[in-house]
Amino acid sequence: MAKRAVYPGMFDPLHNGHVDVIQRSLAIFDEVIVAVVANPSKQPLFTVEERLEMIDEATTNLGVGPHLRIVSFDGLLIDLVARERADCIVRGIRAVSDFEYEFQMALMNRKLRSTVETVFLMPHEKYTYIASRLIKEVASFGTSVAGMVPPVVEKRLTERFPLK
Repeated sequence: MAKRAVYPGMFDPLHNGHVDVIQRSLAIFDEVIVAVVANPSKQPLFTVEERLEMIDEATTNLGVGPHLRIVSFDGLLIDLVARERADCIVRGIRAVSDFEYEFQMALMNRKLRSTVETVFLMPHEKYTYIASRLIKEVASFGTSVAGMVPPVVEKRLTERFPLK
């Protein structure tokens, strides 16, 4: 039986730590579904459509074909997991502070759907300091985020926040 995982997130914007977790997930699961949360109350910088496009472009070089899908969703993650007939939720963990929040979410998801596991993956240590919130803040001051985000994201951020 094929193992299918959902990797959810705002991805606003996608950064190299996210891409690293996607690559690690593809090495473990038969199919990975990158699920972009459509939550306008969080006031994202990029629209859902823009985030989907950037993820698609940033992951084309992974050469995974049908093993990677990119979708958007709103509502409960566990409902998306059920609709997609996934076995697992993948979450990236950079620090203990991430773990505390993610652990609580994993337990709630387990309570709602006991057959779904949550797997925590650490990105490569060179990405542990990167967070979308920090990327947006740095870019908003006209500072380059090269090397922290895929080129497509760097281009889109530079369009929004011209470099000084």
